Amino acid sequence: MKKHIYIAYTGGTIGMKNTPAGYAPAPGYLGHLMTLMPELSDPAMPDYTIHEYDPLLDSSNMMPEDWFTIAQDIAANYDTYDGFIVLHGTDTMAYTASALPFMLRGLRKAAILTGSQIPLCEIRNDARRNLITALIIASDFVIPEVCLHFGSKLLRGCRSVKVSAYGFDAFDSPNFPPLGSVGTDIDINRSLLLDRPPDTEKLRVLGHPNDPDDTVVGWLRLFPGISSRVVGHILQPPLRGLVLGTYGVGNGPDRDKRLMAELKAATDRGVVIVNCTQCLEGSVHMGDYAAGSALADAGVISGFDMTTEAALAKLFHLFSVGCSPEQVKTEMQKNLRGEMKREA
Repeated sequence: MKKHIYIAYTGGTIGMKNTPAGYAPAPGYLGHLMTLMPELSDPAMPDYTIHEYDPLLDSSNMMPEDWFTIAQDIAANYDTYDGFIVLHGTDTMAYTASALPFMLRGLRKAAILTGSQIPLCEIRNDARRNLITALIIASDFVIPEVCLHFGSKLLRGCRSVKVSAYGFDAFDSPNFPPLGSVGTDIDINRSLLLDRPPDTEKLRVLGHPNDPDDTVVGWLRLFPGISSRVVGHILQPPLRGLVLGTYGVGNGPDRDKRLMAELKAATDRGVVIVNCTQCLEGSVHMGDYAAGSALADAGVISGFDMTTEAALAKLFHLFSVGCSPEQVKTEMQKNLRGEMKREA
């Protein structure tokens, strides 16, 4: 039987129209362009249904409540369709791809985020290839997790980062191999896929879109000369969780006693501070240097090899499901959805 794929079109470059003010979303335009694509009428292609969001968003405007809208949309249509594609702008695609795996529990069908660097309306574009390939992967392969397809790679969603503002291979997964490669063939590395949940397990959306002031998480990147007073202000309520972008294998300026004191005071108040390296590739090892041990002594916990996007999304998720700070600390250091590898 021919497969039927659900396309959640949230916005982004892929369906934009060229206007005097530059590229902008245009309701109905993507669907019109897709009807003009002969490839999509080929018998080898699945049927598809497009659900266009209102309003269509440039992904720079995406908020955590939009992650829940997408998750709930997939759940509401889960039993009707064979796979799901989320068309999304590239700027924050890795954040959404990192958040959805934590929200969608019991996923047995592929949910693939994709988009493009050049709109489908342009003669030379990457939109056509990304869209066609995502449709084929979603219909022809059993992939029980949230993925991101772009260019020549299929990536685990919560391992993905945007690495280029212009290139057609704009996303990568520095600390985890691609789930699949796209060339003359589409090759899926099944040994890397998450285990498929039992058929008896119903898809659930975990968490809820809290008031932004109730679930406040953030990201702070260390730099030479960072002010302890500035850090202290950032760590004040309503902040509940912070991803701290550190140097190398998780080091910070341990000579700055006032900065360390601000971090310690915050963790004592229950703020969860997660140590993630600024490096694109690698993992946090807080005990390798005194500069890392000082952060541990201040109550900062390791994020191991998580991306910043995954760590932020995971923090948001854990607070949204009602975890206490101690529970958040415990769960942040567990591999929940393939987002990290914990090393001793």
